[in-house]
Parts: sequence; structure tokens; C-alpha cells
Amino acid sequence: MHKSDFLYIFLYRTGKKQIHPAMNKYVLKSAFSLLNTDYVQLNKNWNYKNILSPFYRLYLVDDGNGKLFNPGSSQVLEKGYLYLIPAFTVCNYYCAKYLSQYYLHFIEDSADGSSVFSLNRKIFKTAAVKTDIENFKRIGRLNPGRGLYLTTNPKIYEKQPVLQGFRELNNLMPAAANMETQGIILQLLSRFLTPGNFEMNNPMDFHSKISAAVDFIQRNLQLPITVTNLAERANQNPDYFSRIFHQHTGYRPLAYIQFKRIERAQFLIVTTSLSFNEIATETGFETLSYFSRIFKNITGQNPSQYRSRITL
Repeated sequence: MHKSDFLYIFLYRTGKKQIHPAMNKYVLKSAFSLLNTDYVQLNKNWNYKNILSPFYRLYLVDDGNGKLFNPGSSQVLEKGYLYLIPAFTVCNYYCAKYLSQYYLHFIEDSADGSSVFSLNRKIFKTAAVKTDIENFKRIGRLNPGRGLYLTTNPKIYEKQPVLQGFRELNNLMPAAANMETQGIILQLLSRFLTPGNFEMNNPMDFHSKISAAVDFIQRNLQLPITVTNLAERANQNPDYFSRIFHQHTGYRPLAYIQFKRIERAQFLIVTTSLSFNEIATETGFETLSYFSRIFKNITGQNPSQYRSRITL
């Protein structure tokens, strides 16, 4: 069964796809800020493994070929296609000989830490159209000098001070250019929010009480949350609640809570200077040792190793 994201609910009536009003409500929780954009020609040196970025990557390939892959999915990079790697999606990058592409890196912010792709983290691919190319060229003209000129190695340009420097450049932009840039990011991102590409379950099957529970979890990660609490809020038996939660999200409730807490912790490690104790408290872990253990179980690294990778 494919994992679905409660943020995107499509109603099928009279053969047409209509967007449920809840979609706009949740999409508008997120703001997307530009980090980098440019056009690049790559060779066999573009070969990096186990990259786990705190930001989104979007590519439009116009020549050559390569590959993006991880244990859960694999996509051949080929001319005329768009590719999206959501934040916190492990990915390997490979080019055998030659690859040229437009690229766009951007970071997602929301008041409650929610994410458009929170339950759908994989490598996406869709055929490019004329407006996609125009959008990449336009965002490049609006944001000159925002490329990665010194290196294509993520382990170098993802370091915290570098990322912060990229984000601060947005504050120097004219308001109109900044707003248009965000609009282009949304346009390009919307290309992947289709029923076939986004792999959503039938929206009529998505339980409203599970949607409410997911929203509650996201907004209260710092608080103690149990399956019993969630079931009581939904006026359901805990066992039944757990089953339908798994049915509609692909996760058991406690596993989902841990996943979201660690995802939030990764974001805080990248974007703040909080101590691990403070981050553990902020994300609802009672002790630092428990936080560290769960962090390593989910990411494969302990918090110190993760921070050392993204800080100077």
C-alpha cells in the first residue's frame, strides 16, 4: 500500500479531479525560500552517496544522463524531465560521463514544522513542459549569482553557515523579485502534486480523524503523546485507532511520532544553534540518551555525527 499525504485530497466526481478546500489550507502553511539556482554541466565527478539534505532539490535535465537512487526508489536522469528530491530524503547521485541540467534548491518553513511531502519522501520524476524551462530561466534572471560555483559536493555546500548565508541573500532582494521567486518555486513544486505522481490513496478513504491526529501530532511534538491520548481525542478504541492510522499513513502511531520528532530535530540542528539537550526537549524526548538513540535508529547517525557533517 502506498503512503498517502493527508494534505492533498482529490475528489473524483463526474470524471474530473477537483481539489478539496483542505488542500489550500495546508499548502499555505508552508513557505519556500530559495537557496541556489543555476545551470550546470556535470561529469563523472558528480558521484555522491547517502546525501540527506535539509532542503528540496529540483532538477530539469536538458542533455546527457545520470541516475538518482536510494533503497526505496531509483530514477534515470534523462533529457526533458523534471526531478524532485524532497527534504530529508536520502539520495545517491551518479553521472557516468556527461549531464547538463538546471537546478533549484529551496528550503521549507512552516509554523508547526509540517511538510508538504511529510509522508511521501521519494525521488519524483515527471515530463517537463515549456513553462518549466521558462520558469527555471526566469528564476535564474531574478536571482543572479545564486549558483554553486566553488563545488558540487553536498557535504561542503550544505554546511550550516553556508546554508544560512544563502538564505540571508533573500533579504537583500527587492520585494517584487522575492515574491515572484516564491511563486515560481510553488509553480514548479505543483508539477509533482498529481494523483499518479504523488501516489495518493483514494481521498474518500482517508479518515478525517486520522487527519486531525496527524495535525495534532505535528503541532505538539514537544508534548507527551501516546496512542491512548490520540485514540481518546478521536473517540476510538486504541487498537482500532492504531490500525486505521497505519492503514492511512503507512506508519504505526508511535513510529510516526518518532519519525516526525527526528525530522524536526534534523531541521533544528541545521537551522539553529540549540544544544542537543534543548533540541531533545523541543522535540518531546524526556532524556538526551533516548533522543540520541532514536535519532541514530532513524538517520543512521547520532546527533553529533549529523551536526559535524553540516557545520564547519
